[in-house]
Amino acid sequence: MAKSSAAHQDRTHRTRERDASLAAVRGAAREAVPPDLDRLIHERIRLGIVSALAVNRSLTFNELKALLKTTDGNLSVHARKLEEADYIVCTKSFDGRLPKTEYRLAASGRRALERYLNHMEALIRATREG
Repeated sequence: MAKSSAAHQDRTHRTRERDASLAAVRGAAREAVPPDLDRLIHERIRLGIVSALAVNRSLTFNELKALLKTTDGNLSVHARKLEEADYIVCTKSFDGRLPKTEYRLAASGRRALERYLNHMEALIRATREG
């Protein structure tokens, strides 16, 4: 009985330590992103979508998926967030009998990307000068 109780207490202690460590890492990661940085674009997949659309007139869902090497669900969720923010425009049509989803960068998305890139360039300059 005593062994079982001690083992349980040890596991509980390790779990609490791990949870505290994870919380500290998550907190540090949140603080690493400056508060005035556009968090919507800062996410890797969303930055990839906006960047790809900035250099292409439009891209289909499948082209973006292949380019970003992501899954249907992941791309869909991130594209929807950008669409809800009016950063991208989604057009759905049919190519014969096949559905075709096409995206293009909206003017507000282009401005947001420009602000984001300017902010990142300023951070890089400040880091190199510091």
